[in-house]
Amino acid sequence: MNSNHPEPVAVRRWRFTRPAIAVVAFTLIASVVLLSRHDKTPAAPKSDIVAPVELAAADVAMVQLKALNRELPVSGSLSPLWQTTLKSKVAGEVLDMSVREGQAVHRGDVLAHIDVRNATAQRDAQQAMLEKARADLALAKLNRDNSKALLAEQFISQNAYDSANSTYEANAANEKLAAANLRLSQIALEDAVVRAPFDGVIAQRLAQPGEKVSQDSSILSLVDLTRMELQASAPASEVPSIKVGQTARFHVDGFNDRMFEGKVERINPITDAGSRSITVYLAVENADSALKGGMFAQGNLILDHGDALPSVPTSALRSEAGLPYVFVLDKGLVEKRSVTPGLGSTSEGWTEIRDGVAVGEQVITARMDGLKAGDSIVLKDQSPNTGANGAADRAASLGTTTGAVSAAH
Repeated sequence: MNSNHPEPVAVRRWRFTRPAIAVVAFTLIASVVLLSRHDKTPAAPKSDIVAPVELAAADVAMVQLKALNRELPVSGSLSPLWQTTLKSKVAGEVLDMSVREGQAVHRGDVLAHIDVRNATAQRDAQQAMLEKARADLALAKLNRDNSKALLAEQFISQNAYDSANSTYEANAANEKLAAANLRLSQIALEDAVVRAPFDGVIAQRLAQPGEKVSQDSSILSLVDLTRMELQASAPASEVPSIKVGQTARFHVDGFNDRMFEGKVERINPITDAGSRSITVYLAVENADSALKGGMFAQGNLILDHGDALPSVPTSALRSEAGLPYVFVLDKGLVEKRSVTPGLGSTSEGWTEIRDGVAVGEQVITARMDGLKAGDSIVLKDQSPNTGANGAADRAASLGTTTGAVSAAH
């Protein structure tokens, strides 16, 4: 080719492009080789040991021999056994009332005074009538005695004596009537002073000083809180099992874990027309007056005492397709055990197990998501403080684990 002629433009471009293409191709080949080597690098071996589930000691309970009670749930309102509404026995104005709601009073304490002016006037009038009747009686007695002496001397007839004697007897009756009226007026005067009929607490003031009240007007409400009564409804089917003297244990809102006791005192002989239930009346001792009227109580009436049988906390019982079972902790592993529950005590929180477990075995009471038979369990207070290999060491000491379980407390 003649060097005097210039090279075509396409040829010059190709000459400068070839080195760049070679560099790109080399880079791609090197990348492929590196990736292939990276893919062929052996993976780190995976551990086939899974840490066991850790539980607190409170999540596991021992099967114990217990004699549980057959119980009947009861609920109802509390009311004071002794309560009364004091009424005015006389008409008049309330002069003063020295007590207020919530104040404790004793039997015989003066609670209020009613205006006694009318009662005093009536008493004075009856006193005067009694004195007149006594004077008339004395005169009639004198006349009768004189007539009797004259009759003996035959100075008067029998009819005259009988008339004098009849007058005496009439005056004697009038004297008794006047004396009775005087006692009534004295009682009315005493009734103007309102006194507490028993020890208790003022529940309500129904009249105020200066207010005029009539006879039988309500003025005060008094309750005795030392003894309460719980009225509870029971199914008619349980009535044969309810006896006077049986004990009930119950709690009341606001008293936290404090339990109260009551005894069956009366049983209503007639069922309720709507619910066909029987009302049971329980007497509740309330010496500290902690319970108040109208509070709502919930508890259990102990109907019968059972025999001592293996028992577990009720929270340990589970059910699948209607079949009860428990999780037993045996040598660090979970075992699913079918059981036959017996008598259960709501107040004690335990249930009899007639077969399926033995006294001394451990059952899991905690509710855990995904827990199944064969899972490994370790109690927190038994697990050692270990490093990264601690889980593997614990798993090796308990045996082969089958899988991980997430515990939800």
